[in-house]
Amino acid sequence: MRIVFMGTPDFAAEILKAIVEDKQHEVVSVVTSMDKAAGRGMKIQVSPVKTYAQEQNLYILQPEKLKDAEFVKTLSLLKADIFVVVAFRMLPEVVWQIPPKGTVNLHASLLPHYRGAAPINWAIINGETQTGVTTFFINEKIDEGNILLAETTDISDKDNAETLHNKLLNMGKIILLKTLKAIENGSCKEQKQPLCSDLKLAPKLFKENTFIDWNWSACRIYNFVRGLSPYPVAFSRYKNSDKEEMLIKIFSCEPETTLHHLPCGKIQTDNKTFLKVACSDGYIYINELQIFGKKRMSVHDFLLGNKWLDEVELF
Repeated sequence: MRIVFMGTPDFAAEILKAIVEDKQHEVVSVVTSMDKAAGRGMKIQVSPVKTYAQEQNLYILQPEKLKDAEFVKTLSLLKADIFVVVAFRMLPEVVWQIPPKGTVNLHASLLPHYRGAAPINWAIINGETQTGVTTFFINEKIDEGNILLAETTDISDKDNAETLHNKLLNMGKIILLKTLKAIENGSCKEQKQPLCSDLKLAPKLFKENTFIDWNWSACRIYNFVRGLSPYPVAFSRYKNSDKEEMLIKIFSCEPETTLHHLPCGKIQTDNKTFLKVACSDGYIYINELQIFGKKRMSVHDFLLGNKWLDEVELF
């Protein structure tokens, strides 16, 4: 089949690579986000999907507006059989209705649960023990189209967002290629997504909703940290010796459930081997962290150059 692929991040780039290397279909165009300036030097950065597409000499489109008449016309002239969407923007109907075999999306959750931009993160944050990948036909509502194929996997209590991302990526490659083959030979069967009264969503993560609340339980904080590690990462605040508010990133930790009489957020440390923070039902032992002006490091390396006093509190 002739395919137009749409996506932006690393996850999408690896799926695109799998389609190209499978050599069963022709990718006639790649649609991705516009280049943008980012970082301290405001250097122009391109998406991972564009980087791979350039390496493969694929025809690249980077529309500012998906409803733009010229963009829609260009897509139509490509005569694609199917569009494949992975981690991209919401498509308007004028776009997703173009290909005769439909527009397929690969989503990193077991739909209908965890519709939204950050399904991998939220599955871990919420303490799920299972997740998966789903392919479905796009319709006018976000992540609500008819399901084509789905596959389940376990989430271990040691998984973080990175390890689960990699696990689902490998599953996603296989299930998408299976979906394309089934659509091509006419054996693919659609299923409506079931209605759920306890629907769990996966909204986009911003800095504002990645701060730890030390009044939470140790288990909840542990899931929150690993669900955000290594990106976008869990944050907390503290005040330095000059009473200035500072940020700390926490990449890895371990929970301990025990009785104590300390205020939540209170730090305890021997300034050599451990740094733990009181929470509602125990402590969180920080393993990896980063403070302003420093690199990411283990708590042991951090304590070699930073003496934190017991009166310091995180909030």
